[in-house]
Amino acid sequence: MVEDDKHLARSIKRGLEAEGFAAEVALDGVEGLWRATDGDYDVIVLDIMLPGRNGYQVCAELREAGNWTPILMLTAKDGELDEAEALDTGADDYLSKPFSYVVLVARIRALLRRGSRERPATLTVGDLRLDPAAHRVWRGDTQVSLTPRQFALLEFLMRRPGQVLSKSTILDHVWDFAFDGDPNIVEVYVRHLRKKIDEPFGRSAIQTVRLVGYRLDPDGG
Repeated sequence: MVEDDKHLARSIKRGLEAEGFAAEVALDGVEGLWRATDGDYDVIVLDIMLPGRNGYQVCAELREAGNWTPILMLTAKDGELDEAEALDTGADDYLSKPFSYVVLVARIRALLRRGSRERPATLTVGDLRLDPAAHRVWRGDTQVSLTPRQFALLEFLMRRPGQVLSKSTILDHVWDFAFDGDPNIVEVYVRHLRKKIDEPFGRSAIQTVRLVGYRLDPDGG
């Protein structure tokens, strides 16, 4: 865990050890980057606001070096742009402060199940291309402009082409485990996304599976 709040870091470390995890703490970005590069970790919990190097820089440098250890980034409360940038720099998940310890442990366990497989710099599904680092999307040769949340939704779908994803699964990963608004917000964003990546090109990449969820056509629609 890379966290400069000593009290918070100590509390989380004790809690994780009580859960059976082996946990280490770095108090600044420079030490965090060094530990992550030098050691072999299953998950990295990374704060954004750090002395030395911020969390975005640490995450980006690890990904550029080919280190694909799952990263859970801690973002500011209600910081939608922070969340988008966390994903853009290579983080696997994010959690807004203040957060529930129970949710933190659940997120860590989910990342452990996922593992540290290498991911391509650019995602391609048919003629849909998405560059997470540059935050750019193309349909064929045409670049498409998306909002941060639309981008995060499309990236989540493109990392799982052909899979049927329920609204609750999408909310957990693209919004937040603690989201308590109307789950129909997913329908709204899917509709907006279709208007940008499908309808202008005569495609139907995002498919509705009635009473189940949504699926991205593995051929790009």
